[in-house]
Amino acid sequence: MLDEVKIQKAAETSSREFFRLIRRRLREGEKIPQDIVNSLILRWLKHHPPAQTSRFLPKLAAELARRNSLQSAWNLVSFLEVIFRLRKPRVGIYDHAFHYIGGAQKYGSTIAQTLQDDFEVTLLANKPVALPDLEAWYGLDLSRCRLEVVPLPYFERKSRYPQIIEPGEVNTSGENPFHAVGRESGNHDIFVNNGMLEMVYPLSNTSLFICHFPEREKSRFFYVDRYTEIIPSSLYSARWIEKRWNLRPNKHIYPPADMEPAAFPLKKENIILSVSRFDVGGNKQQLEMVKIFQGLARNYPRELDGWKLVLVGGSTPANPYLERIEDHLRGTAAAKIELQVNIPASEVRSAYEKAKIFWHFCGLGQTDPAKVEHFGITVAEAMQNGCVPVVFRGGGQTETVEDGVSGFLFSSEKELVDITLGLLESSIRFEEMSGRAYQRGKKFSREVFVGEVRAYFRGLLATRFSEAASG
Repeated sequence: MLDEVKIQKAAETSSREFFRLIRRRLREGEKIPQDIVNSLILRWLKHHPPAQTSRFLPKLAAELARRNSLQSAWNLVSFLEVIFRLRKPRVGIYDHAFHYIGGAQKYGSTIAQTLQDDFEVTLLANKPVALPDLEAWYGLDLSRCRLEVVPLPYFERKSRYPQIIEPGEVNTSGENPFHAVGRESGNHDIFVNNGMLEMVYPLSNTSLFICHFPEREKSRFFYVDRYTEIIPSSLYSARWIEKRWNLRPNKHIYPPADMEPAAFPLKKENIILSVSRFDVGGNKQQLEMVKIFQGLARNYPRELDGWKLVLVGGSTPANPYLERIEDHLRGTAAAKIELQVNIPASEVRSAYEKAKIFWHFCGLGQTDPAKVEHFGITVAEAMQNGCVPVVFRGGGQTETVEDGVSGFLFSSEKELVDITLGLLESSIRFEEMSGRAYQRGKKFSREVFVGEVRAYFRGLLATRFSEAASG
């Protein structure tokens, strides 16, 4: 292996010697890491006149393409375009579930809105979805973004539910269907994998793995260790990244909860609210909520008089879990229970403003840590509207809700029932807790998220795409 210090010195003193050493290292069959390629060639460009470097640079790029890879040559050229401010950096934000409503998808879409004035931002999806849909779902402006669909034929053939990209269905002894996304990642300077999908191999100069939870164990298609940085969305997720994957994550950035009203909502109604995706596997446990609410109404008719349960959430077409809930409600007296599916952000906001209590069951009765709420963005949104959260004691929800201060955590159905009845019976207790929840919710606002994302990407540009990067 050639001494890197020797190559660095040649980069500053002699173009011919620098080119000779680079070619020799490549011909010895040793691929040069992309960061080192970019750093060495930037150092060389800074120390020699344009007339000289313009003769050698095409030859260097061609040699990289032959010996390292075509992607390596492309990444070098892209790096130099950004360094010398010939264009804005290109950011690709990928999520395999952009086509239906969810907290993780809101996270990625809000990053896109935050960056769109300073970067060329493209949202990468696997199923058709329109930017106006994302704007309506999350109350965003994505007018300076692009959207590109990368089809994955594997799932069109394999899945029982064509609208769902289920990584667990992938046969890891065969071909990786997500390589199509990996190839697309190479067209961007910064690739953001927002779907925590460990099977996507990043090819860009800089790559970020947003991890809401490390859902699967390492397999043949595990590439998280190839990413430049790992960003967990909660401390709960960060701990499990270290435990399950033995990788050290970088700075965590809490998701944006942006349902803050103009003023504290005063006209609250007797509503228990849940806002969660109607997950096909039933992980959010809305059917259990229905049954428990019905049990409360039967056993405590006086306390539940005038109260109703409202279930809000996104769903794919032909969702068997949502159909089970609808079938159950058709077979029971369900006048006090409402389903609001795929409603726009304005209507979700209205639901938060009206509700007094917020239920979230994700994690109840589960032993799999992946099925516990990783953060609970809707919990924070509810708190911003003065809803008192009554949520499962586990996962990221213990970071959001201060038990007995800004809401309540429960570990069993009995505990949930006791807490709920206590709130129903004491208006003073409700009002005190509602005010504290409202104040606590400000910690997780979109404004805070946007500030953290901007600061993070400024730092990323400074360390990865500046002349200082050449050392």
